[in-house]
Amino acid sequence: METVEKDILRGGQFLVKETSCDDIFTPEDFTEEQKMMLETVREFVDREIWPNKERFEKKDYALTEEIMRKAGELGLLGVAVPEEYDGLDMGFVSTMLVCDYISGATGSIATAFGAHTGIGTMPITLYGTEEQKKKYVPALATGEKFGAYCLTEPGAGSDANSGKTKAVLSEDGKHYLISGQKMWISNAGFAETFIVFARIEDDKNITGFIVEYDKDNPNGMTFGEEEHKLGIHSSSTRQVFFNDTKVPVENMLSERGGGFKIAMNALNVGRIKLAAACLDAQRRVTTEAVKYANERVQFKTPIVKFGAIKSKLAEMATSAYAGESACYRAAKNIEDRIAIRVASGNTHQEAELKGVEEYAIECSILKVAVSEDIQNCSDEGIQVFGGMGFSADTPMESAWRDARISRIYEGTNEINRMLAVGMLVKKAMKGHVDLLGPAMKVADELMGIPSFDTPDYSELFSEEKEMIAKLKKVFLMVAGSAVQKFGPDLEKHQQLLLAASNILIEIYMAESTILRTEKNAKRFGEEAQSHQIAMAKLYLYNAVDIITKNAKEGIVSFAEGDEQRMMLMGLKRFTKYTNMPNVVALRTQIADKLSEENGYCF
Repeated sequence: METVEKDILRGGQFLVKETSCDDIFTPEDFTEEQKMMLETVREFVDREIWPNKERFEKKDYALTEEIMRKAGELGLLGVAVPEEYDGLDMGFVSTMLVCDYISGATGSIATAFGAHTGIGTMPITLYGTEEQKKKYVPALATGEKFGAYCLTEPGAGSDANSGKTKAVLSEDGKHYLISGQKMWISNAGFAETFIVFARIEDDKNITGFIVEYDKDNPNGMTFGEEEHKLGIHSSSTRQVFFNDTKVPVENMLSERGGGFKIAMNALNVGRIKLAAACLDAQRRVTTEAVKYANERVQFKTPIVKFGAIKSKLAEMATSAYAGESACYRAAKNIEDRIAIRVASGNTHQEAELKGVEEYAIECSILKVAVSEDIQNCSDEGIQVFGGMGFSADTPMESAWRDARISRIYEGTNEINRMLAVGMLVKKAMKGHVDLLGPAMKVADELMGIPSFDTPDYSELFSEEKEMIAKLKKVFLMVAGSAVQKFGPDLEKHQQLLLAASNILIEIYMAESTILRTEKNAKRFGEEAQSHQIAMAKLYLYNAVDIITKNAKEGIVSFAEGDEQRMMLMGLKRFTKYTNMPNVVALRTQIADKLSEENGYCF
């Protein structure tokens, strides 16, 4: 695994430390091996998945299983699996890349792939004993068998540790007998290896088990009918019932009571992978919208020439570009952190677990941002198609329905928003991220006299990078004051947490977009990156608006009188442009390029 010598920020530190564009990874940095893998996946999708979209909408579960087997034969299910268990062991960026490009054509395959490779296989590779890994992982890595993950119950969704499923030790001490009900289980219709969470006696925390299913010997396992869902129609989703299902004691995953930890860490990886799984969907939706807008003529003019359509297409492409920028920035941070841990003597398991856990804040940020971007993108895609977009004969309708589940998977976006801020505050308490020092500096700055000097903005992005620094002050001002006011009770103020999280999310996404573009402008030239520069400026402009709205809402929720006035004045100062960008011109520039290339081209 290759890592570069650079100062790698710890998770959450992006908020209080400046990042150099030279220190981030971008999709333009893909190795030759990664580019070959990308083309392999794209070719596979264009051959096997995209032409069959209609079949996926008609609940063709057999087709999903067939495609998954073919993906296994190509090695795509084992990209993240170590070589000794028949995987490709390709590193975190490559696993993100495969997840990204295999997921764009239909949410049914995106879900089946994510459930199998992520929460179906990964808990065994990261928590299993050597015997468990040798027994189960090779068949999962090659697609000989498929995995599923049984956590959610009728009364235990977001509160995952409150499950009622029981595991009782048999009298001879050789088996656990599992009884209970799980719901929303992806791949349940064709999986043979289930990760099941159950509670032993009155343990505080649940425990994980590897449970085998054989249709000729069901061992107390029965399945509900396929669920009727808004989207992801060919993703097999069933309830699973356990009635004294015998599981050998050696199939306990990790230690007793360790299930909640497994579930939470699996979700961290699942969140950043889910963000990746929304990226190619955005590219494809944008491309289809551009093609239609180029072909559709109204009032003797292709609709792509109309400003209202240009605005939509530009915003769709910009959100896709921003999502790519942030996802691959975080993925390489994780990969580098894993490599550092391996070099210092950690096992593969320890290194990967700690590497991902380090960037849990970024994983939550990405999950929220990109899942909402694909929903907005597909919604605007329908609008570009007009009445045809509402028809199931066009790809927009299914894209919109498939996108909707992304805001619920891997912890709802509301929970992830609150988690991102909560985890940041906890890191600050542990001394991993110095929030207090910078927050106090911002408080002092609010009391001081602002500078009236005219800054020098002669370099590319000099004003935009200054704006990012000021937006970070907005977060520190709002969150710092809120922590001071409420202390440990802050978690009870959910609407304030949501507002603070929206600020945090926009800072990370906007900064990632600017850093990617700055890096590429330095090596390819500003002219070659002119449209990406326009997208970075457009994204930041939108982010400033979102941050201003959320900061106001946060401030007036807990501050009054002089304190409120001072903070609102500070907000105005921290969100003020010296040179306001012409966003209409930016959108027009981006849309004209899309029209010229007849699709997403960045």
